[in-house]
Amino acid sequence: MDRLECSSFGILIVTFCLSLVFLYFWSEAQNDYNDFDWFNYDKLGYWFPWSVVLLVVAAVLFTYVALLLVLIMGVYLMVLFTLYLVPLGMYSPCIKEKGTLGPPPALIGHRGAPMLAPENTKMSFEKAIEFGGEGLETDVTISYDGVPFLMHDQNLKRTTNVHKVFPNRTREPASMFTLGELETLNAGEWFISGDPFGMKASLTVKDRVSAKNQSIMNLSDFLNQAATHRKLVMFNLCRPPQHHPYRDSWINRTLEVIRNESSIDPSLVLWLPNVERSLVQDLIPGMQQTSEEQASIEKLQENNIVKLNLHYSQMSAKQIRKYAAANITTNLYVISQPWLYSLAWCAGAHSVTTNAVQILKNLSRPLFLMTPHEYKLMWILSDVVSAVLIVVVFVFHWWRERGLPCFSGSRQTHENGPYSKFRTGTY
Repeated sequence: MDRLECSSFGILIVTFCLSLVFLYFWSEAQNDYNDFDWFNYDKLGYWFPWSVVLLVVAAVLFTYVALLLVLIMGVYLMVLFTLYLVPLGMYSPCIKEKGTLGPPPALIGHRGAPMLAPENTKMSFEKAIEFGGEGLETDVTISYDGVPFLMHDQNLKRTTNVHKVFPNRTREPASMFTLGELETLNAGEWFISGDPFGMKASLTVKDRVSAKNQSIMNLSDFLNQAATHRKLVMFNLCRPPQHHPYRDSWINRTLEVIRNESSIDPSLVLWLPNVERSLVQDLIPGMQQTSEEQASIEKLQENNIVKLNLHYSQMSAKQIRKYAAANITTNLYVISQPWLYSLAWCAGAHSVTTNAVQILKNLSRPLFLMTPHEYKLMWILSDVVSAVLIVVVFVFHWWRERGLPCFSGSRQTHENGPYSKFRTGTY
């Protein structure tokens, strides 16, 4: 029986640790919930908030196991001791000396403002500009008749009503449609019916009507919109599939639009595609060459790279400072939570790509910003207060178990004393 209890106890400890780790990481991964739901949408073919379901399951599991462990004194003390030591091993870029914090990272709207309007539409970019975004990010595909247009997915199923207009072509690559065919599609109804970010209730009636009537936008209109407001632009360029008439001229066709079919200043374009860079620089030398891969400073400078565009998990404060010293700035994507934006700010990132321009623009300072002295003082006070409370609670329970009087005037008799519970029933 003892072995069984020990085994059960060990399993309980392991379950607690694993559920704690999973709950922590999944709750902290809130920034990427939408991407997770989109991944499942692509696999399953229908929209469901699986991210929230996993969070609820993790919370329930952790709560249940934690309640079991509360009953075990040894585990409690071990966890308490561990918590007291946690501050010694913690590191945060937001623990900084006064005067060392840099300016806030510029905000680049990820497909515009996709929480407030259908992604990659005129309304979405208008919202990003309205709320103070310094740049606009999008995805570009080339139509079958050679017109670059904005579309993130490989097909049109998720963000248009292609299933109604072209029911037999729902999974056909978006680039196999002509511009005329694309213009017949609605690119906003899905946003209102699906409510991917749960923000529909916050939209005005006017915005809902406008969102519902959005259409697919072409690259030249996007560039002109950015040029009007002097906003940076950055886009991923998708190469057309085989048998597409522009498969081998996709770079040149895109450059033609930038140079001849739009009014944008080339210095506002952050050029991402790592294909034929030398040709690109010869044709439009003013664009900011941007890389999505880390490399040595020498190699980046050899290719005239002036900006890195990387996932937020791939860069540290030390690396950001190293590249900044060589005049290479850093953009991190996709950052939509205030706490994560705060870390990017403290780490020295120069800009971030975000789904939430309207939220992050309101941050006047990073969350949890403090000096090393304030950090130490906070933890010392927290440890002292918690230790005092724990002692008080234990003393209180000890007093109850011993049945000690609560004041000197109380009289303890044979009938109400602590040993009255051992009465045998003899009167």
